[in-house]
Amino acid sequence: MMTEVGASSPSTGSGTGLRDEPFEPEVVRSDIAFAGRVWDIRSETFRYGDEELTREYMDHPGAAAILALDDEGRVLLIQQYRHPIRHRDWELPAGLLDVPGEAPVEAAKRELAEEADLEAEHWEPLVAHFPTPGGCNEVIHIFLATGLRPAAVAHDREAEEADMRLEWVPLSDAADAVLDGRMRNGVLALGVLAAERRAGARRGA
Repeated sequence: MMTEVGASSPSTGSGTGLRDEPFEPEVVRSDIAFAGRVWDIRSETFRYGDEELTREYMDHPGAAAILALDDEGRVLLIQQYRHPIRHRDWELPAGLLDVPGEAPVEAAKRELAEEADLEAEHWEPLVAHFPTPGGCNEVIHIFLATGLRPAAVAHDREAEEADMRLEWVPLSDAADAVLDGRMRNGVLALGVLAAERRAGARRGA
């Protein structure tokens, strides 16, 4: 039996092996509805099934974040002011993929140096996610960084980063803070929980 585009089908089994599937509808029209300083709002009309749909979304370059873990099992957290939520929230070091041609892991290395004055000997992908797929095309790549050492050059910081606070927190304590609702940043939550699960799996190996 064939399933129509956009129709749902019953799921069976445990879900093992399920993965997101790329899909490219025919785009009839694509315009920038608002041009921002960092990202734009794009309006697109596309064909899906028998319909033409129009959606507005944030056209985002993507980002890279770093779960920096030291030899004592502590994760580096940073706190800075975020105006849309009116909070100084706890986060992982992160930044935009705004250098043309730069690979996400290279952006992660740059951001760790710029935000924490650190370098890492070992880098590996931890997890990637779409933070708001209904309204933004951003992909955030989170990397696990270990073998940490001070960067060769210290960086000056300005604007919201001028009073940035850095803390080294045991990974399990950071996971507890996420699950208790005391730290609500999505990238931090996903990175910390993924790293804790990976650490648990390695201990059980």
